[in-house]
Amino acid sequence: MKPITLAITNARIWTGDPRRKWAQAVAIGGDRIVAVSTDEELAPLAQQARERIDARGRLLVPGFTDSHLHLLEGGRRLSQVSLRDAVSREEFVARIRDYARRLPEGAWITGGDWDHERWGGELPRKDWIDPVTPRHPVWINRLDGHMGLANSLALKLAGISRATREVPGGTIVRDEAGEPTGLLKDNAISLIRRVMPEPGPEELDQALETAMRHLAALGVTSVHHMGTWSDLEVFRRARAAGRLTLRIYAAVPLSDHERLDEEVRLKGRGDEWLRIGGLKGFADGSLGSRTAAFLEAFVDEPANRGLLVNTPEQLESWIAGADRAGLHVMVHAIGDRANRLLLDIYERVARRHGRRDRRFRIEHAQHLAAQDVPRFARLGVIASMQPYHAIDDGRWAERAVGAHRLRDCYRFRSLLASGAVLAFGSDWYVAPASPLEGIYAAVTRRTLDGAHPQGWVPEEKITLEEALVAYTRSSAFASFEEDLKGSLTPGKLADLVMLEEDLTAIAPEQIPGVKVRLTVVGGKIVHRSEA
Repeated sequence: MKPITLAITNARIWTGDPRRKWAQAVAIGGDRIVAVSTDEELAPLAQQARERIDARGRLLVPGFTDSHLHLLEGGRRLSQVSLRDAVSREEFVARIRDYARRLPEGAWITGGDWDHERWGGELPRKDWIDPVTPRHPVWINRLDGHMGLANSLALKLAGISRATREVPGGTIVRDEAGEPTGLLKDNAISLIRRVMPEPGPEELDQALETAMRHLAALGVTSVHHMGTWSDLEVFRRARAAGRLTLRIYAAVPLSDHERLDEEVRLKGRGDEWLRIGGLKGFADGSLGSRTAAFLEAFVDEPANRGLLVNTPEQLESWIAGADRAGLHVMVHAIGDRANRLLLDIYERVARRHGRRDRRFRIEHAQHLAAQDVPRFARLGVIASMQPYHAIDDGRWAERAVGAHRLRDCYRFRSLLASGAVLAFGSDWYVAPASPLEGIYAAVTRRTLDGAHPQGWVPEEKITLEEALVAYTRSSAFASFEEDLKGSLTPGKLADLVMLEEDLTAIAPEQIPGVKVRLTVVGGKIVHRSEA
């Protein structure tokens, strides 16, 4: 037996292991769990431990896995202009003005994550911010990342004018005279991004360090990163230098499946700290930007059913190629039309290539027609969802889709009842990274504006334990790592979190305020809070 390096006793442990859900003590040897048991049974091992922690009755759970986020952008956002909670045009403009004053002339202003629903739904325009940013190009995202606002200087640098043609799968928003307002949606965003300076290696390394510290303080021990090849190089630098304190499953663009196939064949899929093999694609846009693909039109835009950011033929070709190579496919779909399209493609590809454990994923799966819900379980498709989005969208979704379609929104309960695997994440930077806020959202469905104290579409609420499973065991399953992590079981990786309070003993409304006392990754303490 390995020497016991850490023992935690006098705890209330939710193990995540269906064979033994509750325990009191855990012993760790190196990076693995050696034993999980009662205090009495574990006493001999605990006495041998190099470090022993008395949990004082606090709740211990498996380390949280965030099954969908954008790690480096999340880290960078922590130092960029923040507009997420701006509640008026005046506040929106003032924050940008104040941020611009701290930057050297010519520096880009990025980040933002504004939410126009907070000030009544009026979309911002370039003329709001031009007067306060005459010498700084601006590109600030809406919080969902599917729409952003550029000022006139940024539009000029990008060569965007009334003569600029529309981009397939995107929209250049124009005024009545045909002039761009500064708003760009989905694929049109590329017109701005191609002229923006790329962050250097030092900035990206720092973003990773900042992100890892932030996530450790929230109890996140593993992530599924939706990103790029350049992101992967940042992670590889950190892994080679022994700087990773967070386990990363790094997905790259679905269109690059042939490159990833070659990479896996030449270098393998990585290790327990950094793994590859996943591919992320897109079917549609977002609800807030009115670019999610729906079967019916938006109620507030009767001529608009959203858009597909890739043609169905192209999407199916990429998915088929990736599946043929044995790679892991995950595709973004928000609207019910996009979800149905993707389920159809998955079904055809699986039938064509034969049975195997492929674990196709739909990222977000936010709006599902009733007849499509049971198809997830039947086809073995994982619903990779972000519950915080539900209590955010629930403030205004009825204006977009109408009361008669709300039943289709964020079908957590329906998916579980049908036998589907539900894996939870945050979509950070788009939403807060805290798993506890996500658990609160799934359990209560109380919208951020307080308008639904009993829950928005309350029949889709799930239990605390179901939410914990979605953030631990099921998220590990969603990356083919259920044998390594996701439960506190002897032999698995020693990734765990100690919470200040027992989530099972407090009102659900109190969950977001619970503090993370201790985060352990691979048997090493990466966050400790004494406050």
